Amino acid sequence: MISENGEPDSPQPDAARSVSASAMFCAPLCAAAGGSVEVPLTGSLLMKPGLTMCVCARPYRASGLSWGITESFGAGIHALRSSQLTDVVINRSKRMMLDTLGVGLLGTRTDVFQKALRYSQHFTSEYRSSIWGRSEITLPPYYAAFVNGIAVHSMDFDDTWHPATHPSGAVLPALLALAETLPSRPSGLDLLLAFNVGIEVQGRLMRFSKEAYNIPERFHPPSVAGVMGSAAASAKLLGLSPSQCSHALAIAASSAGAPLANAATQTKPLHIGNAARRGLEAAQLAAMGLEGNQAILDMNRGLGVYYNDYSPSAMPDCATNAFKWILEDQDVAFKRIPAHLAMHWLVDAALSARAKLQETIFDLSQIQRVTLRVPPSKYINCPLPTTEHQARHSFQFNACSALMDNSVTVASFDQDQINRPALKELLSKVEIETPADNQPSFDNMYCEVQIETAQGESCTARCNTFYGHWRKPLSQEDLVEKFSLNASSVLSAEGVEGVIDVVGNIEKVSECSVLGSYLRMNSNAHQQVYGMRTI
Repeated sequence: MISENGEPDSPQPDAARSVSASAMFCAPLCAAAGGSVEVPLTGSLLMKPGLTMCVCARPYRASGLSWGITESFGAGIHALRSSQLTDVVINRSKRMMLDTLGVGLLGTRTDVFQKALRYSQHFTSEYRSSIWGRSEITLPPYYAAFVNGIAVHSMDFDDTWHPATHPSGAVLPALLALAETLPSRPSGLDLLLAFNVGIEVQGRLMRFSKEAYNIPERFHPPSVAGVMGSAAASAKLLGLSPSQCSHALAIAASSAGAPLANAATQTKPLHIGNAARRGLEAAQLAAMGLEGNQAILDMNRGLGVYYNDYSPSAMPDCATNAFKWILEDQDVAFKRIPAHLAMHWLVDAALSARAKLQETIFDLSQIQRVTLRVPPSKYINCPLPTTEHQARHSFQFNACSALMDNSVTVASFDQDQINRPALKELLSKVEIETPADNQPSFDNMYCEVQIETAQGESCTARCNTFYGHWRKPLSQEDLVEKFSLNASSVLSAEGVEGVIDVVGNIEKVSECSVLGSYLRMNSNAHQQVYGMRTI
């Protein structure tokens, strides 16, 4: 770097060199766009006051900090300790882990999982990790993280957080795949801490933008936040240095992003699988000395490319007991049906409207019109779904399934159910309205269903908060029942009970590998009881 008097300056930290190089790179681009815009830089990142650089490469800085935002995250990932886990965070994260394993085990029965597994079996490595529910199959750890991550999201049955993302699916498969390959086997508490580090990083990154609080419009959030969470969690389990943790985030950022156009297709579950795999790879590459831009979180053209209102902030000092986890204040939502989260409001409203109509008479043939008042969101407005993935993202399908069957279950998304003539007839009578007061946010939205009959009858029901939402969480009994029903479709009874016991006591388990042994106890005679059960 050249100083203000034209002489070579003293050596700079990696982050400073990176920012300086970024400024040099951007200068001609800014000039081509009509001239550069320069702003003063101060603080230790560039060492010298009064220097300038173009605004499109400028790192954000929080006042009074001695390091940049990315550096603060690297330091935080390294510094967090298990003694800082509170009872609330431990309890909530164990619920997340149990639910994730359950929906992942059920997801191993899906077509998208089978295709991903066949593909991944082409690859070999001296290191091998387990595939959930498959005692006879192991894969290289990256591909185990990939296919297990796909299984978790294959039916859109995994947890959802606020701001909107699926936090667990990219983290837990990566950690379990990595744990099997480490020479010193991590304890259950090591696993729990790394999991929470991955969740925490996602929660903080999602708060860098107000856009992130709404139902997404352009990209699938776990493809961005998830890969960063996987990298952070894996870096923690590997015991990387603060600088290596920062590099792991930078490397992972180059694998971030997936267009929302692939929602409602078989490709959407790959977003979670790729996030798990690429985050794990990023951490291991950082451990080998690979470097990235250590201001990746600070910059508009770093992680800021995904948001129009990007406003990052540093991670608080994690070396003190004053640190507070995001999960402490913001719980997750657990799904009762394998569909997009917004469908849960709609299904509950449809069931309530059906119950009201049933008090007089209920004859589907007499329904003349069904009006759904929902928040605006194009990718979950699917009038005539033809596949299970479209059906999981269809306001219309979920409302009509609830009205016809008085429930929505795993079996509701089977192809023969989607193709029912009576269902298609009812779908033709559905109209969508998007009231101005219905915000596209999982924290503030509502769904309302109005049924009108040929006899002139009308009944309306509205759901403001469904059972399973973070404001109305599933009871532990119902969460365990959901897991048991999901897992028993793949695991033996011993495997199901073993996973429940290990996860329930994970902070006391000396080696987390015992969890993997139960996850491999598959049942040869798959039980099919789940399809018609509801929670």
